[in-house]
Amino acid sequence: MAMFTTDPTRPAQFAKFAREVPAWYRSAKFGIFIHWGAYSVPAWAEPIGELGTIEKTTWFRHNPYAEWYANTIRIEGSPARAHQDEVYGGAPYDAFLDQWGAEEFDADEMVALFARTGARYVIPTTKHHDGITLWDAPGTGERNTVHRGPRRDLIGEFARATRAAGLRFGVYYSGGLDWHFADLPPIEREDATGKERPVDAAFHAYAYRHVADLIDRYRPDVLWNDIEWPDAGKPAGPGSLVELFERYYAAVPDGVVNDRWGMTHWDFRTSEYQQGLDAEKTDMWENTRGIGLSFGYNRVEDERHYLDGPGVLRHLVDVVSRGGNLLLNVGPDAAGRLPAQQRAALEQVAAWMAVNGEAVLDSTVLPAETAAASDAPWVRWTRSGERATAFADGRGTVDLGADTGALDPASARTPGGTPVAARSEGGRIVVDLPEGGPAGPAAVGFALT
Repeated sequence: MAMFTTDPTRPAQFAKFAREVPAWYRSAKFGIFIHWGAYSVPAWAEPIGELGTIEKTTWFRHNPYAEWYANTIRIEGSPARAHQDEVYGGAPYDAFLDQWGAEEFDADEMVALFARTGARYVIPTTKHHDGITLWDAPGTGERNTVHRGPRRDLIGEFARATRAAGLRFGVYYSGGLDWHFADLPPIEREDATGKERPVDAAFHAYAYRHVADLIDRYRPDVLWNDIEWPDAGKPAGPGSLVELFERYYAAVPDGVVNDRWGMTHWDFRTSEYQQGLDAEKTDMWENTRGIGLSFGYNRVEDERHYLDGPGVLRHLVDVVSRGGNLLLNVGPDAAGRLPAQQRAALEQVAAWMAVNGEAVLDSTVLPAETAAASDAPWVRWTRSGERATAFADGRGTVDLGADTGALDPASARTPGGTPVAARSEGGRIVVDLPEGGPAGPAAVGFALT
């Protein structure tokens, strides 16, 4: 959850990595995040709200992120601790690794659904803060999914299926936290950038070996670190973070890295739910959130906490209209199935994107002076070549608020080419949005004049 609040300057040892963001990532617009781990067995958290809207002490004690279960159950008096004692008799967290079967996991089937949504890249968690790796990472002994639990290289399966589907493959790694490696107190009152994270040379060396192995084995198109990086590894020199970035770009020249390595290097900035929104004012950014309030599967969540397909689409279009990418998270259950409400939302997204995706993917930002966004009615805009597309939440007659001096009402068409009734009223474009079609915002394109 650590991120910058201002647009920072790279330290001197990392300045050489600054470059233009690769075109594939800038135009991708939509990716799928996957949080899957031993925490998917208890799958329990309090769905109290979105990150960035809740005071920190309340957040950690009542953490809505199910993937933080190993931390929350260590907080004395927390409801998660009470749940662990009542349901599991206070069993050690690692018991969940052995109960995690992944017996119904089919990487090809899951990734095929992601591809239908129009997503261009897929990023599974390789190690979350609990320290359990989803491949046989060096130095982990048997505490990984190859030797225990699923007894499978889950990262290898995701990588193969993702690339077979024609999508880019990335990896998430928790370089700032590992609750198994270091015997530190639970994170309870501060964010995870202080005394509760390991910062020493031993953890840097351990994490370095992991990320280097991920690079060598899987050649990830996205290297997505979380929380921070051990301070001991930040000065330049042999075996440093500088050397790790050199290794990565040598192996994957058009790869990209995010901004959660501390004050070091990044290709793009990140926001998460409602936290870190200053990042969305920069040149290249990515917002991430779950379909629900958690990243890991949370059996407590229901329709009150999940976005439906139209809700996901409004968020996607809003992010893209402002120049960002959306990394939308799914959380499989312990058997490897997507929960029904998450799958239903993705199927709705897929149906809508099959009709309207060309106006979202590969699009660019339409300047506000050409046509501005509106919340009443809800309207967002993108540009594809010499056409501007309005996405409006509703049906019937809608005032798009656009100046007819910039757009030609007579050219109004759906992305599929069907004419749409549009006219100028008081110098503003008004359209009669078509009825029917897949659930989600209506899309109408105009020729730029």
